[in-house]
This record gives sequence, structure tokens and C-alpha cells, in this order.
Amino acid sequence: MAYNVEIADTDFTFDVEAGETVLDAAERQGLALPYSCRKGVCNTCMGRIVEGHAGLRGKGDVSGPADNVMFCQARPQSDLTIAPASVEKVDPVRRKTVSARIRRKRQIAPDVVQLSLRFPIGTRVPFEAGQYLRVTFGDGQTRNYSMANPPRKNDGCELHVRVIPGGRFSDHALRDTGPGDHLEVELPFGTFGVDRDSDRPAILLAGGTGYAPIRSVIAAQIDTHTTRPLHLFWGARSGAGLYELAWLEDLAATAPWFTFTPVVSDDDAAWTGKRGLVHQAVLDHYGDLSGHEVYACGAPGMIDAARDAFVGTAGLPTDRFHADAFLPTEGPSATPNAESEELEPRT
Repeated sequence: MAYNVEIADTDFTFDVEAGETVLDAAERQGLALPYSCRKGVCNTCMGRIVEGHAGLRGKGDVSGPADNVMFCQARPQSDLTIAPASVEKVDPVRRKTVSARIRRKRQIAPDVVQLSLRFPIGTRVPFEAGQYLRVTFGDGQTRNYSMANPPRKNDGCELHVRVIPGGRFSDHALRDTGPGDHLEVELPFGTFGVDRDSDRPAILLAGGTGYAPIRSVIAAQIDTHTTRPLHLFWGARSGAGLYELAWLEDLAATAPWFTFTPVVSDDDAAWTGKRGLVHQAVLDHYGDLSGHEVYACGAPGMIDAARDAFVGTAGLPTDRFHADAFLPTEGPSATPNAESEELEPRT
């Protein structure tokens, strides 16, 4: 049975099929609601049910009026009226599926491989900094990875793939894949990205390969000659995990708008920089975040800790914390039905 969903204070309505989430149905019918992880972790899709009933995956039912409902988890049980954080009418055909050729494959860290993909000649796929693509295998399985390149270079893409022992793609498939081979990719997905209408200083918080979408954001600012203040805090277990350290340090030395703080969490005798948890490094540097915006990409634990601390104790308004949660899909620690090879989306 299909239900009708109205978006409060707009003329937008859409139908939701049986078993479909509110987010999926809206996207299918050309309405873009905020989202990132699609797994109920990042809180990006959170909004309000004004009227009606819905089931929340693994969390029971909810009836309106109800706040803090994640639409990626909500399946209607009646007609609904909802109030998402934002809504935009988009052209659903702008997303493309292409056969991308691997142009280069390079080990950039002990557990990270860089893939440079080239789309077919004459093919360009517009995307925004911070978005991700989906790789589909012959058996129908998919993995999501963030684009690390700036949107200007949309005739291909750069991916940073964290290698997970036993991973369907990052270990087995990637090991037998090289330059000249092709991957079926669909893009773009996701609404993560900086607010281009804001001039507030932005804190970019990255854990591991969560750096990839952040790199796209930084590179896009370079390309557009924008001077909005950006401060990147990039955390890894060891110095070897900070695989673009030299480029970022050079940028910080030459671009007045860019500041870089690398952080290592584990014992690393060779590391002489800042140690500890990356979100704590932000708190150590900024006592008051009320005038900032935060864009965080990495593991759910990092994102949750950062959100709780920044909003709870450092004065950051809730609506200025933007997150892209990466969830493990494979290996011993993988969660059932998670979407990405690394910490999802995307990279």
C-alpha cells in the first residue's frame, strides 16, 4: 500500500511505496532532502513528523508531532506531513551510470589505495564537493566512495580506498584490478558539503579516509579563489595515515585562509606533532565555537563525540554541525547491511 507524504509549508507531495523509506521515496521523485550515511548514524536527514505515523527501523513506531526523526529510517504507516531541515526540487536524471576506466592505482598509505578513474571520452558528470559515488559489482553488491577531486575535474574522479583485510572490494577485487580495467560507477550521491552562502569560519574534521570529501572541499575553494577561513583537523592512528601531509602543510604555509592541524592517536615514535583524539584537538584550540560551522567526516564514534562536545560544551549551534558518517561493511567488525567498504560513504 502506498502512502502520501506532504512537506509542510510547501506545495511538495510524493508517494511512498510499501517498505520504502521517506528519504528513498523523495529522492526517487526528484525531491532532495538532506542525507549522508543513510544508516541512521549521521543525523543529517533528521526532521519532524508533523502529522501521521511511521515505523523506524529497529526503533519502533512514532506518531506526529515528533521531532528528531531520521527520514532514512522512517517508513510511513499512514499518510504523513513532514518538516525536513530543507527540501529542493532536483532533476533525477542528472545522476549517471558510467563505465569508468582505472587510469592510475597507487598505494598512498599502508592501508590506503588511491584510484584515479577516467570517464568515457566526452563524458562529464557534474557533482558537488563532498558528494560520493557508488561502485556496482557483477553480483549486484555495491560500495560507496567519496570523490576526492574538485568538481571542476568532472571528466573522472579520484578515490581514496581504505584496504580492509577480506573486504569484497578493497582487498579481493582491488588486488586484481589495475590500470586499464573498468568499474561501473553511479554518481553523484549525498548532500554533504560546505554552505557556499556562508562566510563563517569553517572547521573541517576528518578521520582517516574521511579526508577524501574534505579534500574535495579544499580543492574546490582553491579552484574558485574563495578565501573563506578553513581549519582542517585531520586525525589518524599514525603519521603514515596522514598521506597528504606535505601538500597540506605547503598549502597552510601559502594560503592565508587555510590552517592545518594533524593529529595522531596511537603511539608513533616517529611522530612529533599533536597527539590524542582529533575532536579534542579542536576543543583545545577553540574554546568557543558559536561563530563557526563544522563539517565532519569519519567514523560514527568520532562524529558522535564531536557533536556532543561541540554542541554540548563549546556553544556550536546544532544546525551548524554537518556530518558524513562512514560505516564499515566488511571484515570482523562490519555491521550488517552497512553500505561502504570503509567508513561510509564513501571513501
